[in-house]
Amino acid sequence: MSTFPQAVIFDLDGVLTDTAEFHYLAWKQLGAELGIEVDKALNEQLKGVSRLQSLERILAAAPVPPVLTAEEMEHLAAKKNAHYTALIASVTPNDILPGIAALLQELRAAGLKLAVGSASRNAPFVLERLGLDSAFDYVVDAGRIQRGKPDPETFTNAADHLKVPYESCIGVEDAAAGVEAIKRAGMFAVGIGSAQTLRQADYLVTATELLSAEHILAAYSRWIDKA
Repeated sequence: MSTFPQAVIFDLDGVLTDTAEFHYLAWKQLGAELGIEVDKALNEQLKGVSRLQSLERILAAAPVPPVLTAEEMEHLAAKKNAHYTALIASVTPNDILPGIAALLQELRAAGLKLAVGSASRNAPFVLERLGLDSAFDYVVDAGRIQRGKPDPETFTNAADHLKVPYESCIGVEDAAAGVEAIKRAGMFAVGIGSAQTLRQADYLVTATELLSAEHILAAYSRWIDKA
């Protein structure tokens, strides 16, 4: 078994750029329209999950959770996305998180395939705004994913498209649901955040600027040797 990986699959929000605050503001605005307070604690529960799953968690936080049809749910989710899309229109290449541009170059120079596996249906638009739309070999279409994170489908979809065995993939995430998805896919998990939150990560840093291809590849090699 090769001790060198073939592909790296990145989450978007909190990994390549930080649009989390835009998500929060958009959900907060929708919540206010529904009479539901979306505070920071509730917002933490929305990270890494799909738009409809996020909406379900917000509605469940209401004093009297409303019972809505699938059509009504889709309407509210689209309304939130309209808020969010207006906010992210201001994103520029300056919003790429520290260290990420250099990391992508290092991984590409090492011959690895690169993909984005995000729950966001806006990923292509955000990547274009960041100037990273040509940096990746594949971007998972979140609209075609049947089961969101922590289900592994997002990551296995990317690996299948790239024709890379799952154990030869590295996933990079900042959310617990995302790290769980990577591990359930049988991949090597790089976590960005706290050890308490990302306990399942195989390799952990506290911030993106601490990521380096050399250290990630060395950690992957040790991991695969033990497999």
